[in-house]
Amino acid sequence: MVQSMSSKTPIKRSVVLSSIPGASAGLWSNLLSELECHGYTKDDIFAIHIAFEEAFINAVSHGSNFEPDKTVKVEYVVDMDKIELDLTDAGDGFNPSMVPDPRTEENRYKTSGRGLFLMRSYMDTVEFNEKGNCVHMVRFKRQPG
Repeated sequence: MVQSMSSKTPIKRSVVLSSIPGASAGLWSNLLSELECHGYTKDDIFAIHIAFEEAFINAVSHGSNFEPDKTVKVEYVVDMDKIELDLTDAGDGFNPSMVPDPRTEENRYKTSGRGLFLMRSYMDTVEFNEKGNCVHMVRFKRQPG
């Protein structure tokens, strides 16, 4: 019997990855399949991919200083309505309100702050824990067309 899209069971995963830039490739491949299985559009998948990659590289570079012995914990839930992603790094954290807006004149040519800007642009919710070493992101599935 074929399972209908409306009865798809939510998928919940928790993975600990090495703190190196390419470590998320296999996880993204699995997540991509799960999003497609749950009927997410190409636009949804593009947005989630950008936000996920930005969050992961921020965790690797700022949270773990590219130290491969450190880890990034990725937890996510995919269901028919939304995806929730949590990424936690081993770093000291940061204050997201202190990240300069990359759209302002004085920051236009600086490289910092763009990842957080993209995450906020593509996800419906972007929240950090008090320490600033865990990001929680949510994107609600869009209707095709």
